[in-house]
Amino acid sequence: MKAISLVPHTTNVSIEEIGEPQIGSPYDIKIKVLQVGICGTDREEAEGGRADAPAGKHELVIGHEMFGQVVEIGSKVLSVKPGDYGLFTVRRGCGECEACRNNRSDLCYSGRYTERGIKEADGFQTEFVIDQEQYFIKVPEQIKHIGVLTEPMSVAAKAIDEAMIIQGARLKDILPAGNWLKGKKALVAGLGPIGLMAAFALRLQGANVMGLDIVDENSLRVQILKQIGGTYIDGRKVQTTDIDDNFGEADFVFEATGIAKLQIQLIDVLGVNGIYVATGIPAGDRPLTIAAGNMLQQLVLKNQVLLGSVNASIHHYKQAVEYLQAANENWPNEIGKVITEKIPYTQFREAFFIHDPEEIKVVIEWS
Repeated sequence: MKAISLVPHTTNVSIEEIGEPQIGSPYDIKIKVLQVGICGTDREEAEGGRADAPAGKHELVIGHEMFGQVVEIGSKVLSVKPGDYGLFTVRRGCGECEACRNNRSDLCYSGRYTERGIKEADGFQTEFVIDQEQYFIKVPEQIKHIGVLTEPMSVAAKAIDEAMIIQGARLKDILPAGNWLKGKKALVAGLGPIGLMAAFALRLQGANVMGLDIVDENSLRVQILKQIGGTYIDGRKVQTTDIDDNFGEADFVFEATGIAKLQIQLIDVLGVNGIYVATGIPAGDRPLTIAAGNMLQQLVLKNQVLLGSVNASIHHYKQAVEYLQAANENWPNEIGKVITEKIPYTQFREAFFIHDPEEIKVVIEWS
């Protein structure tokens, strides 16, 4: 069968012929891959960045944002049947630390986890994949057209969920129990796929959403934000440190840019008792000069929380499916527009190396 393979730390990406996987465990599920999303991590890999081949191998099958249809199951698989739609999660735990032993590999202590398509485990840019039932996430047929968005939505779901847990715990004597986000002002910085997924999820939670980016007002990502009830802030016209003066302080900041300077500046936007979740990973190691004293003073005097979040647990993948279902019910046109291009796997280079200005989520099709 065909697969898109990479020699790690090079730009050598190609379609290779590899053996089709076979059910080897009674708990295995075999999926015919239909679509695989492309994100910044994939492009970083294709440009010679971070990627590690499985032990004893020279190449890595890339791709981690997958969606497909079950074609075969092992004899002890109970919750899945052939014909079901769904996906496999990305990370596999180290099996050693308390987090991984309790099915929370997203919080792995040792760092010795593997990630399919990224770190020491082959990914999903191929015709068929096999993994165990415990890593399978079912997607209802009604949303199969957006099922490939489950993985990026899971990243947003985890960040939002953890912020709500923290705020619910520390403000329990002040605010009524329930949805902390309802009616709160949330700033989403970066309106790429994960930022837009966060905007959908936050609107579904009842938050008043502001979206920060540096694209034109009539661009697709801004139009999607506005159509779901969000407000756009053009970062070319408003200085980050002036956002609070012009639009008010944010109770919640969701960062999805990966731009170190901006990540630090966004602390200024955060209000009293607010929480800030960073999901972007800055590239490079250029030195950065910041007014650290002012920022840290604000964090202390305003009782603020700064949180980093990466990957997602099984629970958050399931939350992601629920968010996608609800988004499809409330804004069917808008959630579908996030997928801006579908490219046959034979033309994969277009997905990795050609960027349309209106691009949001590019998907490689294997069907």
